[in-house]
Amino acid sequence: MASTAARSRDLAQLRADTPGCLQRVHFNNAGAALCTHDVVKAQQDYLEAECLYGGYETVDRYEETLQSPYTELATMLKCSLGNIAILQSATAAWMQVFYGIPFQQGDRILTGIHEYGANYIAFLQVAKRTGVRIEVIPEDADSDIDISALEESIVRGDRKPALLAFTHIPTNSGRVYNAEAIGAVAKRHGVPFLLDACQSIGQMPLDVAKIGCDWLSGTARKYLRGPRGIGFLYASDEAMSRFEPGTLDMYGASWTGDAEYRMLPDARRYEQYEKYFAGVVGLGIAVRYANELGLDWIWERVQFLAAELRTKLSGLPGVQVHDKGRVLCGIVSFSKNGVSPEKMKAALLEKGINVKPSPKSSTRMDFLKNKLPDEGVVRASVHYYNTEEEVCAVVVAVSAVS
Repeated sequence: MASTAARSRDLAQLRADTPGCLQRVHFNNAGAALCTHDVVKAQQDYLEAECLYGGYETVDRYEETLQSPYTELATMLKCSLGNIAILQSATAAWMQVFYGIPFQQGDRILTGIHEYGANYIAFLQVAKRTGVRIEVIPEDADSDIDISALEESIVRGDRKPALLAFTHIPTNSGRVYNAEAIGAVAKRHGVPFLLDACQSIGQMPLDVAKIGCDWLSGTARKYLRGPRGIGFLYASDEAMSRFEPGTLDMYGASWTGDAEYRMLPDARRYEQYEKYFAGVVGLGIAVRYANELGLDWIWERVQFLAAELRTKLSGLPGVQVHDKGRVLCGIVSFSKNGVSPEKMKAALLEKGINVKPSPKSSTRMDFLKNKLPDEGVVRASVHYYNTEEEVCAVVVAVSAVS
């Protein structure tokens, strides 16, 4: 099911591969990007096979196909096959790591200003249970992580932090943290590093060796253009030698004695058996499509479209574009005086345009630090299959809302 369109980078054919392009101007790729026809068809075929042959029997029939996402993700992240796990969601992947760390009273978790709300709630829960402290590392003048402050925080105190946990790209803004710089500090001081790459995987090149993270979690549904209900995890060999998953079942481990179990030797120890198997098949198709297209090209195209959108929106009366950073991605956040994000979403939806309100609760510290509107911002997120004409259409539609 290799894609000629992906190999040729023919925009017209890429859009033809994407049926949703005929129906909508889809600028909600940071929420869930439009799947290709092949991704949808692969899931339909798998579900039909389950209906005809049975669920367990279909897993056996699709044994080779179900390995595809492991191979394709390993290619994309430049790691070994045994470092990839497929889970029910990015949240499930992230939590398998986080709740597997044996936090103790006095431990510290270091994170960033724009950390995602779901992750921060987990920090708070563990802090309540164990007495760990959460330290938020400030940003520098370019709205990137302040690496000097990070290093100073690591060496401060009577012991190293238990974890560095950072979100690569926030849900509400286009800025990209320098994950490689964080990883270099983590390696230098021997502190485990968990990177939430939900918004970066699929829109920019990622090399886990260069980043230096111990774990990287991601989702299928955003810039990878895969199905909902599927996520994945990269786990380094070193991380697996030091920490267990948060939970184990009979797929990730074997019951070997009255009081003994043995984990799988690779990252599949993080998995549970039950998952959306049709989605696993669809994920393999989606990641292969991106690999064939090339992440360098995708990144260049996404940044170009986002820059066009920011420039044009900034020229509209009453519109403020809120993205700040040394490196900006395909997420464009903005607000318009007198227009709530929900009203803007509804008005654009009537014109066939998809955008997403991003509330304060998703990235509370970022909203407070950068004095973003309490009612939230509008998130318009582009992908490579969007066009310059669609950018202009969105700008015209935003200008008409009052």
